[in-house]
Amino acid sequence: MISALMSVAICVALIWGWESENPKSFYRNQGKVFGTYYSVQYESNTDLHDSIQAAFRAFDSSLSMFNPHSTLSAINANRDTLTDDYFESMWTEATRIYELSGGAFDITVAPLVNLWGFGFKNRSNVTEAQVDSARALVGFDRVQLINHHLIKSDPRMMLDGGAVAKGQACDVIAALLEKQGCTNYLVEIGGEIVCRGQNSHGDKWHVGITKPIDNRDVVNGQAEELQDIIAVNNICMATSGNYRNFYYDGDEKRSHTIDPRTGHPVQHALLSATVVSSTCMRADALATACMVVGEEEALSLIDRAGDAACYLIVAQDDSMVVVTSPNWKEIIENN
Repeated sequence: MISALMSVAICVALIWGWESENPKSFYRNQGKVFGTYYSVQYESNTDLHDSIQAAFRAFDSSLSMFNPHSTLSAINANRDTLTDDYFESMWTEATRIYELSGGAFDITVAPLVNLWGFGFKNRSNVTEAQVDSARALVGFDRVQLINHHLIKSDPRMMLDGGAVAKGQACDVIAALLEKQGCTNYLVEIGGEIVCRGQNSHGDKWHVGITKPIDNRDVVNGQAEELQDIIAVNNICMATSGNYRNFYYDGDEKRSHTIDPRTGHPVQHALLSATVVSSTCMRADALATACMVVGEEEALSLIDRAGDAACYLIVAQDDSMVVVTSPNWKEIIENN
């Protein structure tokens, strides 16, 4: 008995000694992923860079449209494949936001995205006949997930998970950090954010909302001009806008946000939508839906969502104005 107790005591002492030699520090891992930039800051006993990279690779193998071996690419190419947990989590949220937005958010929009030159294909002069043909391949109600298989009503239909992928990836990395015992962290992927606890100075995390200005000189994800900065401890936030990905067709500006209901790029005064919600994936999808429907419908959509708030930047004459949902200030102050 004494020997057993001594063994336990020695074990505890060794563990305590290891933790004393490896006190928690703040680490920062950053680089490129999914065609954009990421930064992960966290307090931990050890550098989790390798685990974060492994999580990125696993996520890419599921939902990347540009990885020919991913689950999503297999589905788009009509190769027989079983859907995985990442895909099915995305599918569940996409279903909710499709229904909530009345079809403004639709992950089957890929044929239209490609038609207008924002996907795999080069853009060209788009005709109404081409729009009608592409629209015939769009409609979330025309695909079903049954027993881990995606069933399409037309094999030419394709899915585009880009409107939720960065947000979902933030949730994935945040979950990894939580599992490793991290309680203070900030995950940022291409502007989508999940943060918890405090920063390395013991303060709230300070998160910027980018000013929607065309042709900004952004190098390595830096030099962003900010519209606002919020201080928070616990938030999932995503921003969608038409100020980065667009082109001019003659004198007409083509936005990368396509309305799946009309088949055309949106044309309204809403420049960007920042949304906070219960998960970053949900915030990402809601932000995209807001950009499709415009300012007034966006406020109504966020109200119906029940667990979200929004910060909208709207063009007005030659300036920009900020419009927020009634609950924005309360949610930010309480998080």
